[in-house]
Amino acid sequence: MEIQIKNNAPGILDETFIENGFYILKFQNETNESQEVIREIDSSYIQFHFCIKGGITFNFNNGSYAIQLKEENSLLLYNPQRDLPMNLEMQPDSWLITILISIQKFHSLFSKEADYIPFLGEGNRDKKYYSDGNISPSMAVVLNQIMNYGLHQSIKLLYFKGKAYELLSLYFNRPEDADIEQCPFLVDEENVIKIRKAKEIIISRMSEPPTLQELSKEIGLPLKKLKDGFKQIYGEPVYTFLFDYKMEVARQLLASGSHNVNEVGLKVGYSTASHFIAAFKKKFGTTPKKYIMSLS
Repeated sequence: MEIQIKNNAPGILDETFIENGFYILKFQNETNESQEVIREIDSSYIQFHFCIKGGITFNFNNGSYAIQLKEENSLLLYNPQRDLPMNLEMQPDSWLITILISIQKFHSLFSKEADYIPFLGEGNRDKKYYSDGNISPSMAVVLNQIMNYGLHQSIKLLYFKGKAYELLSLYFNRPEDADIEQCPFLVDEENVIKIRKAKEIIISRMSEPPTLQELSKEIGLPLKKLKDGFKQIYGEPVYTFLFDYKMEVARQLLASGSHNVNEVGLKVGYSTASHFIAAFKKKFGTTPKKYIMSLS
């Protein structure tokens, strides 16, 4: 399962091996340019793709055929007759989570429910299968918990394994009340829209973000619902999310070499270089200057 990455910014792909025949891939294009990622995948794997934000183009047969995957949509691909390598074009500011699971591993999970899963039935086992759909609010919660993982590294494998199983369960279990059972707050789609608006606001004004009270008033959502809902959707409190976002923007700017440390600090909202340096070191364990030196 060779990995090739072309023309990408550092850190665009994070791959986690869960166990034999089971992987989680996180793609983050935080740059202002489209990025191409190529990964070989053989025919024994089922591919589950979830676009959290932005947009992805899947290219096949040397670019002769393409599938567009838009924000908040999923794509399932399986073809036992031929390999389906991932040839992605990621739009700027795009996030994608992919689960790769071998058909053998997948059968072991659903052996008693083969009739319930379309491509596991006797008549379909050797046929290609394709399915697209919307990402439900409950699935969005799990996806953002994976994307924004912030716990100790020693439990990452266990955490990802649990979340991958949870995500697959939600994917194949879609009764009308599934989301209600999983995440009561997100039943109200209007609340979800407001929370996403809150995220857009703090990102667009990251150098001078509003207070929580101001943000609550601007999106028209009570403060408690803003706090609880934001954490459920994005896996972190509002300002923890914003801090992580600002530090990633800062890392990308430093890596580009187009700005010095002081300029980067100002761009992400730090009026003094010392405060920015302290924040960067807290996040990445090194100073901006040492980070720049490590790249060369």
